[in-house]
Amino acid sequence: MEKIVLRPAQHNPKGIRPSSVEGQSRRIGIITEETADLPQEIIGKHQIAIVPVKLVRGKEILKREIGWLIEEKYGGKLTEEAKKDIEKLKKGEPVDYLIGFVEFLGSKIDLSQRPFIPRPETEFWLEKAIKEIQNSKFRVPAKRVQNLKILDLFSGSGCIGLAILKNVKKAKVDFAEIQKKFLKQIEINLKLNRVNKKRYRIIRSDIFDETTGKYDYIFANPPYISNKRLREVQKSVLNFEPKNSFFGGKDGLLYIKKFLKEARSHLKKTGRIYLEFDPFQKEEIIKILNELNYSSYQIHRDQYGKWRYLVVGL
Repeated sequence: MEKIVLRPAQHNPKGIRPSSVEGQSRRIGIITEETADLPQEIIGKHQIAIVPVKLVRGKEILKREIGWLIEEKYGGKLTEEAKKDIEKLKKGEPVDYLIGFVEFLGSKIDLSQRPFIPRPETEFWLEKAIKEIQNSKFRVPAKRVQNLKILDLFSGSGCIGLAILKNVKKAKVDFAEIQKKFLKQIEINLKLNRVNKKRYRIIRSDIFDETTGKYDYIFANPPYISNKRLREVQKSVLNFEPKNSFFGGKDGLLYIKKFLKEARSHLKKTGRIYLEFDPFQKEEIIKILNELNYSSYQIHRDQYGKWRYLVVGL
């Protein structure tokens, strides 16, 4: 049975870990067609075996992750603390948590509060969305182009809204998240990336409950994995990442249904909604859209050819 693929994004501050957007190597349990790609000096230094990723399993991927960990967190030195982290890595703890951050579309995303780790699928479609926003002058009235109002819902680490703030200079973002520790995580990441406080608000909100006004763009990456597929989720994800960030009820559609039911009243007439979902949910989501009388929408594939995200207009 195919495992549910919940891929942590991989940052690349020193060229060690390939950019997830470029579709390079992946973590344990992930099958891709790419070839692992590490600099020769790291390969030699840590004796990392490089083989096609289709053939890479368990020990080989662990070696690669040990190489990333030693180089990025410990400057290439195998210290006593590094050895302790390697033992945690062997027990399945995500390398991104151990290193402490990931790179995401030009932003550094701190993971100290253990939010859901940003995924390359999200990075893929968000990059396309940002390009659309940058060209929004062709769709949005000129007087509003200079002050786009954007909502990042189910914000978690804040990676989506932060990437928008970093790449769309005139945008203002509301970050909406229900969990207190992730509200703190969002604040940490905004400070880490030196974002002007005038450009954002952090709101504790259960979906739209505490948000106000209407938005030019609404971004939502809700919990959407069905509880029925519990056994298909990677053990490292189940054991270390926050379950309420990816499980979305019996059919995985609990939050998606609530979101789509309420979203229309929070979107401007020329606005857009971007929503991530599980590929298995495509047909059900189309039914929900039709039942709610959404007439303008497009469903897109991710970089792996899976149905992954929805773009909705009014």
